[in-house]
Amino acid sequence: MQRVLIITGASRGIGLATAELFLTEGYGVYNLARTPAPLNGIHNIPVDLTAADWESQIGPRLLTAIEGAGEVVVVHNAGAISKDSLINFDVDEFRRVMEVNVTGPARLTSLLLPHMRAGSSVIYVGSTLSEMAVPGSLAYVTSKHALIGLMRSTCQDLAGSGVHTTCVCPGFTDTDMLRAHVGGSPEVLAAIASGVTANRLIAPSEIARTILFCAREAVLNGSVVHANLGQINR
Repeated sequence: MQRVLIITGASRGIGLATAELFLTEGYGVYNLARTPAPLNGIHNIPVDLTAADWESQIGPRLLTAIEGAGEVVVVHNAGAISKDSLINFDVDEFRRVMEVNVTGPARLTSLLLPHMRAGSSVIYVGSTLSEMAVPGSLAYVTSKHALIGLMRSTCQDLAGSGVHTTCVCPGFTDTDMLRAHVGGSPEVLAAIASGVTANRLIAPSEIARTILFCAREAVLNGSVVHANLGQINR
């Protein structure tokens, strides 16, 4: 029976690596993003998760895509980040990040759940900053903390449905988002890598394999899975 992956933000980085892996595993893959994924075989559905009415725009196509599927995996990967704090608080920017990182996943899950069979899964992509904080990333840190709460609420609300959920929290992964956030500085990237026991950044493909594992293992229902190569406590 057909297996389907619905993933947000698969245009690059962790999302693209995840989409590619699920394709090789025989899933039909649908990418929800503003930019199409540069990979043959992926069905791209343009969407802006901050829009007020995006469900009505793409909902019919999504529900057709998963109709009759024996397994649906929903991966909430799309993420927005900003350099902000309470000292220079920008309410519009805060709302934008929360819409993409928290409200969007809740809206998408709510749309798809009535059509997902037992054995399906909802995987949230959190962050090391889901359980800690750094200065200058107020909206991102707040949203990633909230994502764990959303996953745990999902677990409780779906009790008895046979649909399981996990939050995968990647460590510092070598993505365009990370490089842009640090201004592309090799020195900063090296300093970040030095805070990991393996002394390197994580490859997006490593997180993709973790996501696939969580989708297959219902025993991880309600779990926060840290995929960070072992961060050094100093």
